[in-house]
Amino acid sequence: MSIHAGTLTAVSSSLAPTNPWGMMPALGNLDAYITAANRLPMLTPEEEQSFSRKLRDEGDLESASKLVLSHLRLVVSVSRKYLGYGLPHGDLIQEGNIGLMKAVKRFDPDQGVRLVSYALHWIKAEIHEYILKNWRMVKVATTKAQRKLFFNLRSMKQGFKDDVDADTHRDTLSDAQVGTMARELNVKPEEVLEMETRMSGGDVMLDPSPGDDGEEAFGPIAYLADTNHEPTAMIAAHQRDVLATDGIATALNALDARSRRIVEERWLKVNDNGSGGLTLHDLAAEYKVSAERIRQIEVAAMKKMKTALAAYA
Repeated sequence: MSIHAGTLTAVSSSLAPTNPWGMMPALGNLDAYITAANRLPMLTPEEEQSFSRKLRDEGDLESASKLVLSHLRLVVSVSRKYLGYGLPHGDLIQEGNIGLMKAVKRFDPDQGVRLVSYALHWIKAEIHEYILKNWRMVKVATTKAQRKLFFNLRSMKQGFKDDVDADTHRDTLSDAQVGTMARELNVKPEEVLEMETRMSGGDVMLDPSPGDDGEEAFGPIAYLADTNHEPTAMIAAHQRDVLATDGIATALNALDARSRRIVEERWLKVNDNGSGGLTLHDLAAEYKVSAERIRQIEVAAMKKMKTALAAYA
């Protein structure tokens, strides 16, 4: 996990090591980061006002660092509410930190509100955008109502379960519950059902890692790839097409008339009923030789064509 090395170390790098605001570790695991974030001192209203004015009026980056670092615990707290979407907690914190820094940059201390109230909107908005863009790699919500449905479906569904006896708990929504959710969230019942289906499905890794036994794991990437339009495959296909047309014609021209007719009758001619041309015995009777002699001529002609095709390629 390197979330500290990015957005966090950048805002604290100018602080002295003995400064309590500089206690965020440059590297470490997520638990160490959360512990350090929760140990950072909170700002008093007077300190918050002072640092905010210095940032706004003087562009003081050290004041910005203190405003950001003192609210990292808020990001950790908010990000925990979105763990049910299957995304890494560290990534959610990272996105929330981006929202926090945007809030600090835009915060006006003269509006009469605390930074925590102002930053909450920006933190949630950034996490929401991250989830919508990355969750299951599908854009699941496009309108404002659908986004509201996406972020409220799980909690509303749990509320329905809490209202009934444990014996009647079930995973799917009833028609009445679907209708209630649709009315409250201003969407169609069909959209509720579609969203529930998407969110209840399990995620599948496109390219899973090899198993413990070293065997390659099979994933959708194996059959999602369009090999027909892969550049090397297209070049190879073009070369085969050329050999099958111009190459064969060139190779046939290298044969004498009898050898060419034998090859054409045996390998290139197809009758209306789907069968080939003349048989060895038919050709033997026509040229008044044995079938074995026709076979020998055919073998020699095929070797000559193979040499001609190799030179053409």
